[in-house]
Amino acid sequence: VTSKRSLVWHGYVTLTATLSGFAVGTLLGMLMAVGIVRSRTLDLSLMPWAIISQTVPIVAIAPMIVVLSNSFGLGESLGLDNRLVSKTIIAAYLSYFPVLVGMIKGLRSPDRMQLDLLGTYGASETQTFLKLRLPASVPFLFASLKVGIAASLVGAIVGELPTGAVEGLGARMLVGSQFGEPMIVWAALFAAAILAGALIVIVGRLEAVANRRMGGRS
Repeated sequence: VTSKRSLVWHGYVTLTATLSGFAVGTLLGMLMAVGIVRSRTLDLSLMPWAIISQTVPIVAIAPMIVVLSNSFGLGESLGLDNRLVSKTIIAAYLSYFPVLVGMIKGLRSPDRMQLDLLGTYGASETQTFLKLRLPASVPFLFASLKVGIAASLVGAIVGELPTGAVEGLGARMLVGSQFGEPMIVWAALFAAAILAGALIVIVGRLEAVANRRMGGRS
């Protein structure tokens, strides 16, 4: 499995970009969701652009992201490989939107009676957010994370195609396509599907732990 010809090795390379992009996309989606829910101005200004961004095909902007990241030297400035940085950006681009939508839905899920009850107790807006809105958003967040982690994997694979990468599941698909070896392509596809399933299961386990800690059903 340590051989660079092994799908386990290539899966690890893709997994690295997937997790880094997923972390960036999740953080970005959560911060945008909090800002949109708490500010009407951000809701009117950011949300339309977030929706428009998802109408652009990722295969069209992936080469542009690779070129721009190389031109600005983002990898060198961060002490990272430029290919990893570009794949992380593409993975984050695909994963942030499900988290954004789910988090907004969750933060707005408390009904008027619950909000009025905290108002009766004299809770401030920050206390209402921390003690009501944020806990209520957890089920919606984990549902979005399952979609986001799969989208992040797709973004990492797509990001490997225009970079000329020789490592990763996307690189294996590209090699199989170029040399007319469909078995290489199918093997990489199945490996990607297995990796996506494993990541979703891990997120589900984390959801069960969170539900148990919050006193709900695991």
